[in-house]
Amino acid sequence: MNSNNDLERNRELEKANRILQKKLQRCENERKQLETDITAKEFLLKKVISELQDSQSALTRRSKELEITLQNLQKMQAQMLQSEKMSALGQMVAGVAHEINNPANFIHGNISYLEQYSEEMLELIELYRCHFPNPPSEIQNLENDIELDFLQEDLQKILDSIKVGTERISAIVLSLRNFSRLDEAELKLVDIHQGIDSTILILQHRLEATLNRSEILIIKDYGVLPNVECYAGQLNQVFISLLTNAIDALEELENKQITPKITISTSAIDSNWIEIAIADNGIGIPESIQAQIFNPFFTTKPVGKGTGMGLAISYQIVCEQHQGKLNCFSSVGKGTEFQIQIPIKQVSCNII
Repeated sequence: MNSNNDLERNRELEKANRILQKKLQRCENERKQLETDITAKEFLLKKVISELQDSQSALTRRSKELEITLQNLQKMQAQMLQSEKMSALGQMVAGVAHEINNPANFIHGNISYLEQYSEEMLELIELYRCHFPNPPSEIQNLENDIELDFLQEDLQKILDSIKVGTERISAIVLSLRNFSRLDEAELKLVDIHQGIDSTILILQHRLEATLNRSEILIIKDYGVLPNVECYAGQLNQVFISLLTNAIDALEELENKQITPKITISTSAIDSNWIEIAIADNGIGIPESIQAQIFNPFFTTKPVGKGTGMGLAISYQIVCEQHQGKLNCFSSVGKGTEFQIQIPIKQVSCNII
């Protein structure tokens, strides 16, 4: 009798072990997929960085050859650099979004059929069980071998995971398209919050925890804004530049007890103007160099990490192209805040 009990107990343990192994295998597959996604993002970013560095080197050589007209040339170079840089980035982002979107739509479009077919097959199995509660031992053994009860329970979870995954891909594709804005070279009414959210998604990989710091928190304090008449692609360039600078500052924090965070606030100043504020609690900017941060090619970052063009371009886009204001307030050890103020309606602008 004890021998039978032990045998039954061993079978139950083996069954439980098989279930655990299947769950473990699925977790491992999901982990590998995440690693693949991260690798793809890193490859894309490294390629963009390499192109930007090549472009910067070419422009630097040209500026040295034309020292007599350096000041005017720096402004022209800034315009050319940003235009070419963002054009290449926009085309790459749009291309990646398109390539991702096609297979994602194919998968998403077939999920409903897969769910329907699965439900019908499971209903058929239940119907067989009702009419044939004591099937032959061969069928019973197969049910045990494939863990039919677990399979029925887990199948819907797998389908739900696939659905969530495809929805996430669709959201990413939409954000990539919103960020690239290749079709919006003219003034258009734009949802500012949508542009900020798309930019945050592009930089999501840089917000994640690393060996040297915890995850960077994004705090959104969005006010009620009307749609703003602007060059959407250019404003996205400003957002990505300011957010990148904030992330860089947070990565230099020496106090590991401080939770790195970026606060993004928006508000309507009055019926004609809006304000976007991007603040971090990073290392701050020394007062001695604050007056230079918007100068072309000025940077405190090591060679190869910063071009010194991001803030200069941002200033030109906000102040010249959108007739707005870009101000910086910073204290060493307390952080930095950039305030963008732009009119809701543009009177007359010339695109870069």
